[in-house]
Amino acid sequence: MQRRQPGGQGPVRRPQGGARGARGTAAVRTREGDRSLSRPAAARRAAAAGAAKRTSAPNPHGLTGRATALLVILAALALGYAYPVRVYLTQLAEIDAMRQSQLEQQERIAGLERQAEKWKDDEYIKAQVRRRFFWVYPGQTPLMPIWDPDGKTDQDQTPKPPPPAEPDSWYGKLWTRLDPEQEQKN
Repeated sequence: MQRRQPGGQGPVRRPQGGARGARGTAAVRTREGDRSLSRPAAARRAAAAGAAKRTSAPNPHGLTGRATALLVILAALALGYAYPVRVYLTQLAEIDAMRQSQLEQQERIAGLERQAEKWKDDEYIKAQVRRRFFWVYPGQTPLMPIWDPDGKTDQDQTPKPPPPAEPDSWYGKLWTRLDPEQEQKN
């Protein structure tokens, strides 16, 4: 059953079981609602007119305790797994390098085996002896070229002195412009 409070403020609720509250103490009805007499006086004081209602301030850091703990745990896990992952990636790179080296060695071995097969042929051996030791068959005249196979002459093979190096610093460039001996050389 609800009654209107004097002054037209809205219905007044009565606790069940008569005038006593749920705890068995008498209740005082005010404009803010039901209040117990067993509360301390500071809690029963009415708010001053025009006073702001107390609210909780937002967390200035933006992180709750659980979020901070989660971030710490994730950071610890990341640090814990960083070294093993680095070792794993290094080992993968080493394995790839060893496989590449193994393929190169297999190709080199195959090339040497082909060359060994050539040396089993007598005609190949004779051709190599004539080319390397300049041997000829009886009755042949050996000819030895005295020129360079690339076509260079002795004059081309004499080294020329290198031109003087250009200075790297700004003051070196300035000094070579001011030096009269350098101008005569150029």
